[in-house]
Amino acid sequence: MRMSFDIDVRDIAASVRVPTLIIHSEGDMICDVENGRYLAATIPESHYVELPGADHVPWFEPGPVIGEIREFLTGRRVALVPDRILATVLFTDIVGSTDRAAHMGDARWRELLELHNAALRSQFERFRGVEVNTAGDGFLATFDGPARAIQCAREIGRQVEALGLEIRAGIHTGEIEHIGDDVGGIAVHIGARIAGLAGASEVLVSRTVKDLVAGSGIEFEDRGEHSLKGVPDEWRIYAVV
Repeated sequence: MRMSFDIDVRDIAASVRVPTLIIHSEGDMICDVENGRYLAATIPESHYVELPGADHVPWFEPGPVIGEIREFLTGRRVALVPDRILATVLFTDIVGSTDRAAHMGDARWRELLELHNAALRSQFERFRGVEVNTAGDGFLATFDGPARAIQCAREIGRQVEALGLEIRAGIHTGEIEHIGDDVGGIAVHIGARIAGLAGASEVLVSRTVKDLVAGSGIEFEDRGEHSLKGVPDEWRIYAVV
C-alpha cells in the first residue's frame, strides 16, 4: 500500500496519446476524486466520468461502469436487462447465536459454527439448492422448486439439532434477479422478512409456497396475515408442520 501511494505519474500523464476513459467515484475513500480530475485535465484524449458513491473498485456497482465502458468502446449505450428467473429462496439463521457465542467463547463457537455450516451445505447439495451467500450464521440459498426448499429446511433443522442448535427459516417463491454471484429483487426481501418472523425450530413460508406445493403431502398451520417491512400489502404466512 505504501509503495502504491508513493507512485507519481504526473510527469508522464501528458504523454498518453490514446483515447482514455477515466472513471472515478466522487466520494472515493481510498483515492481522492481530485486525482481522477487531474488525469482527465492532463491526458489529451481522455473522457472523464464521475460516478456517485464512495467505492474505490468499480465492480461494486458494475452496471453504470459497464455502461460507460460499452459506450466508450462502441459509441452506443446498451441498457442491461437483468437476468430474472422464477426461484424459491430459503433464508436460515441460528436462534440465540449471540448469547451462545458469548457463553462458549470464540474458539469453541467457531468450531460449532463450522459444523453447522458443513451440515447446511451438505443438505443444499442433497436437495439441489444453490448457496448464494452467508453472513455470520445466516445463509441464503435458492432452489428450483419450493417442495425441495421445505424438505431441505426441515432436514437442516434435524441436522443442527444434533449439534445442540436451533435454526429459524423462511421460504418464498418469486422472480429474482441475478446480480453477479448474488441475487436481488422483491422476492428476496420477502423471504428475508418471513424468516425474521420465525421462531426456534420453525420453518415459515408464504402463501405462494403453500399453494405451489398443494398435493405434496406437506402440511401447514395458518399463522395469519403480517405486514412485512418494506414490502407492500399484507402477507399470509404459514408454518410447516
